[in-house]
Amino acid sequence: MTNEQKVLSNRLKVSGFILLEVGLYLDTHPTDQDALAYYKKYNDIYDQTKKEYIEKYGPIMQTDYNGGDRWDWVDGPWPWEHQEEEG
Repeated sequence: MTNEQKVLSNRLKVSGFILLEVGLYLDTHPTDQDALAYYKKYNDIYDQTKKEYIEKYGPIMQTDYNGGDRWDWVDGPWPWEHQEEEG
């Protein structure tokens, strides 16, 4: 896994976690404008990062199928097969 790929992967993990946590908060505070703005900000970050990751490194999940004439989900390596680079 390249350094850039690690950065994008970590950004997806962090922003995904933030979206989950803020979403839970918004379940009980649906009119909190600060929380809504925070959610929107990280939703945009997540969407843009996911788009960039998929364009450069391929699908993250089966639902990331690009609509082409080939099922590219099977192209490797699988997300769990990435090995840490030695160095």
